[in-house]
Amino acid sequence: MRSRPFRGHVGPGGTLGPVTSADTSPDTSPGLSSDTGSAPTSPFRHSETDRDAAPQFVLPLVVHIEKAAPPARTDALETAARAVLVLLSDERATAPDGEWTEAVRSWQDARIRKVVRRARGAEWRRAEALPGITLGGPAAEGGAAAAEVRVFPPVPLDGWPKDLARLQVSGTDLDDPEPPPVPDPATPVLWLNPEIAMSAGKAMAQAGHGAQLAWWELDDAARAAWQAAGFPLSVRTPSADHWARLVASGLPVVRDAGYTEIAPGSCTVVADHPALRGPGRA
Repeated sequence: MRSRPFRGHVGPGGTLGPVTSADTSPDTSPGLSSDTGSAPTSPFRHSETDRDAAPQFVLPLVVHIEKAAPPARTDALETAARAVLVLLSDERATAPDGEWTEAVRSWQDARIRKVVRRARGAEWRRAEALPGITLGGPAAEGGAAAAEVRVFPPVPLDGWPKDLARLQVSGTDLDDPEPPPVPDPATPVLWLNPEIAMSAGKAMAQAGHGAQLAWWELDDAARAAWQAAGFPLSVRTPSADHWARLVASGLPVVRDAGYTEIAPGSCTVVADHPALRGPGRA
């Protein structure tokens, strides 16, 4: 049996809700603010609470960007997605008496917002001193620094810790020194909409939404296997034709709430996990 971590969806900029994303908005379909195309047993099908009326929380992510050696864009996106999964599976967030459990539950009962900020130098050191988890990307290639992303337990929308609130949201534009390789078909892939331009920070939040949708859709055995393997995943941009097939495949889809950068209801990410593929799925 799959566990049901929450009763809802994802919202904007990074918002998840019964049907929204950390940049997702309410959707007419039952599920995530990211339309998931989920099965009737999916937690996204439950909407017994008014998520807009509930206290709103946000999941902060901070990416380490030094001017002289920024990380590669794809590395940063993949590291952010993995950071979300690591937090969701951490005992501090899952145990009944975990120190982060109540905050994570409150966050998932409202709109699921994610906000990515950047830090360098002393800013990054102050961020690392706060409770959270830092993930590093793989060894850098092509002159880029390995990505570092720190994820923090959810905080009230208007109650950010001072050392995080002062960090900038802008300035997260990143590039890939080399085109990323073709993903391994046995590895989960978060596919980005090829027709939507997003800043790296926005795309990191959306990749985190996609990873979270896949996590919610998996059964317990598949979750355990993914976690034991260290949450391998790729973030890639498909061709327009491939994207159309993915959106129609029944795999989880993040639908943005439209709070920042892009139009409300835009499909931003398809979460393609091998365990979720089936007849008729790309």
